[in-house]
Amino acid sequence: MDVNGTVADGFEPVREAFVRNFDALGERGAAVSVYRNGHPVVDMWAGTKDVDGTDPWQRGTAQVVRSATKGVAAVVPLLLHQRGLLDLDAPVGEYWPEFKARGKEQVPVRQVLNHRAGLPVLDRPLTPEEALDPAKGPEAVAAQAPAWEPGSDHGYHALTYGWMLDELVRRVTGQGAGEWIAAEIAGPLGAGLWLGLPAEEEAAGRAGRVGRVEGPEPSSGAVLRARPKRSVTEAYADPDSLTRRAFAAITPFPDQNDPAYRATALPATNGIATADGLARVYAALIGEVDGVRLFDEDTARLARAEESAGPDRVLVVNTRFGLGFMLHGSASPFLSPDSFGHPGRGGSLGFADPASGIAFGYVTNGFRKTVTADPRAQALVRAVRESLTRGA
Repeated sequence: MDVNGTVADGFEPVREAFVRNFDALGERGAAVSVYRNGHPVVDMWAGTKDVDGTDPWQRGTAQVVRSATKGVAAVVPLLLHQRGLLDLDAPVGEYWPEFKARGKEQVPVRQVLNHRAGLPVLDRPLTPEEALDPAKGPEAVAAQAPAWEPGSDHGYHALTYGWMLDELVRRVTGQGAGEWIAAEIAGPLGAGLWLGLPAEEEAAGRAGRVGRVEGPEPSSGAVLRARPKRSVTEAYADPDSLTRRAFAAITPFPDQNDPAYRATALPATNGIATADGLARVYAALIGEVDGVRLFDEDTARLARAEESAGPDRVLVVNTRFGLGFMLHGSASPFLSPDSFGHPGRGGSLGFADPASGIAFGYVTNGFRKTVTADPRAQALVRAVRESLTRGA
């Protein structure tokens, strides 16, 4: 396997783990990027751009990152809060009056972000065509009754998170989350990251920018790292469970390689990123990257403060969430208890660890039957930890 890129002295274990992913774990195409204190220390890629192709992965190859999108999308409301434009404790209905329907008048903005709003499912799932209409998802969530009393418990809002966040951003700024990310986050950082792939990048994709990913895995194959009394596999197989219904809020799920899907902004699931773009954004949340810093110290602390913890009504196992970010824990181990970020179902991962100054991005075209803790990403995280332990 030809591995391209660079690895700073002391981070050789990351390269070794990256190679093992191809040799032992069946990786087809992937990239990993690590920043430390705002500077890249790992930037590697290997394999094929398309999971079903032969063209090599290039510097700057990007992939759909599924729910790793959620962490990047969470940056938007927290920056709006930092700028005094969004009150996290105000009712969502103050910004979005239609949301007040069916007992949701007092649901605060923070419960949209911490998965406590009680809205992980839709009584009538959206079709793929409806999901590509930016108005349909928010309309459906606004009309939905909560599955539990908001604030009383938490459960992963696998798809509805994105519609709620996007509509809040639109009501506050007049722009969707994807437009705001392009103008205020990815643009200033020069990060290879998009929520709603522009037409010119789609054209570049055919020439080598965006790879083709594996299709959705069979519904019975979802697995988590932890092993509860009832596994998420069993819950997912039950058509009446919150687990199955949350992931089926769009039915059937769109083709992730369809240009129309990639051009739409779904802040829960269809961001497209390079590994460097993902790591670069997280690096700017905890420090300065080429003169750009996104979060001030107060917002960085807010991002990693625990808001929800314990048995997750959707993912079944114990999970921990802050405001839009998943936090280090048994279901999704990051680098340390100080870390915050988000995995993508099937592989991708982005996070920041303020204690060590590390920011991490991993993208792949080979989606696996994992929900929060893919073995390939975890091998790379362990290698980063080993590098730091050795004194890198």
